[in-house]
Amino acid sequence: MVTIGLIKPKSPTNVGAIMRAAGCFSADAVYYTGERYDRAMRFNTDTKHRSRSIPLTGVTCILDIVPENAKIICVELVEDAIPLHEYPHPEKAFYIFGPEDGTINQNIIDHADDVVYIPTNGCLNLAATVNIVLYDRMIKSKGLVANNELIRQSKDVNNQIKIKNSSILQG
Repeated sequence: MVTIGLIKPKSPTNVGAIMRAAGCFSADAVYYTGERYDRAMRFNTDTKHRSRSIPLTGVTCILDIVPENAKIICVELVEDAIPLHEYPHPEKAFYIFGPEDGTINQNIIDHADDVVYIPTNGCLNLAATVNIVLYDRMIKSKGLVANNELIRQSKDVNNQIKIKNSSILQG
């Protein structure tokens, strides 16, 4: 089970991209706090319409909706956090991400089971951060499926490209 919590997101572009990531990486729900996204959501960028199948819900306090038995994982650039590439993701996770122009409140960090960060030179865009964390979780999972059937199911209908170079196919 994967749930995403967003603290005061402001950009509908980021939230739309996060909803797309939630669909691609099988998240169960996305929650957000604050009013900035509510004001901006008319500029909908959920191009795959994931919010029809994955709940996107505004809440007053992100800690009030932590799923039962889920570990709280804050993703933030903070000293002594665990580098993402070293982090073993729990089966039930509630990932909390800070705003594009701020940080996660200390009270929320204090409630976290773990705090992780993505080693970069500088801070990443919110949607990029969510994508990387969810990809890292997927790639480390025991049930990872990576085959041509997944590619056929996932690719856009306009993508009809094939690999014909036999040296590429043989590795």
